[in-house]
Amino acid sequence: MFSYRHAFHAGNHADVLKHITLMATLRHLMKKEAGITLVDTHAGAGLYRLDGDYAEKGGEAADGIVKLMAAMRPATGTPPASTAALDDYLDLIAGFNPDGQLRVYPGSPFVMQTLMRTESRDRLKLFELHPTDSRTLNANIAQLEAGRQIAVALQDGFEGLKPLLPPPPSVSGSKRALVLIDPSYEIKSDYAKVSACIQECIKRFPTGTYLVWYPIIPRAEAHDLPRKLKTLCNHAKRPWLHATLNISHGPLALGERPGLTASGMFVVNPPHTLKAELQATLPLLVTLLGRGRGQAQTVEAGGA
Repeated sequence: MFSYRHAFHAGNHADVLKHITLMATLRHLMKKEAGITLVDTHAGAGLYRLDGDYAEKGGEAADGIVKLMAAMRPATGTPPASTAALDDYLDLIAGFNPDGQLRVYPGSPFVMQTLMRTESRDRLKLFELHPTDSRTLNANIAQLEAGRQIAVALQDGFEGLKPLLPPPPSVSGSKRALVLIDPSYEIKSDYAKVSACIQECIKRFPTGTYLVWYPIIPRAEAHDLPRKLKTLCNHAKRPWLHATLNISHGPLALGERPGLTASGMFVVNPPHTLKAELQATLPLLVTLLGRGRGQAQTVEAGGA
């Protein structure tokens, strides 16, 4: 169960979709001054070297953030028209690479930490069960000297999340939470755990914002997951949004497997602005990252 390491996949097209969606959601929620409890159930190591052994072995960033940054922030020439959500994301990645060389990619913990507000007393809770990644995450977070604002736990995020909901009230008395759930799905049971987790979240704190990332692969559980999440939201009368990005694959050598080509984001209680932002941004991502026939994107919303 400890074979998965996100360092092999950091900065790939799935991270691009995940982090653009996460940032657009957080930016809207943070327009209100009240503090937010932020949770990442499967935090990973937090920061990743794109020029390190893991990333170079996988090479997935080349068809993700590296390709995207080269197209949108070229050394010469005029970049294509962008969107506010995409610019915000690229600005954040550039901030981790001040010399202009794309060497570092921030995982979800550092995406959220970068957006956190000290004055609103936002809080970030990070769970990671992989012992090596948890130690690395602790070391990376320690460099921030954030004190009690950020907490790291060597724990199963599905279990660790439960006592955090409902979240404690902010200074203004309101209770607000954003939870990112993005397991590796290497274990088939993760799909059922995600559905059960969302059901429990809606029961414990129905007004929270919950983001689920999942891979789109030829497995029944992967195709059933968004349908099950829609059903849970509809029964609970909660709004939802479902976005997918498929960059397809180029020509394959004999016997070569294409790897992950598509993923999805499911958001419970999404901001009302998120659908339009993703509808504007995802077609651009397909144009810039798409590799062959079958490339596509979708954005749909429903519920209360």
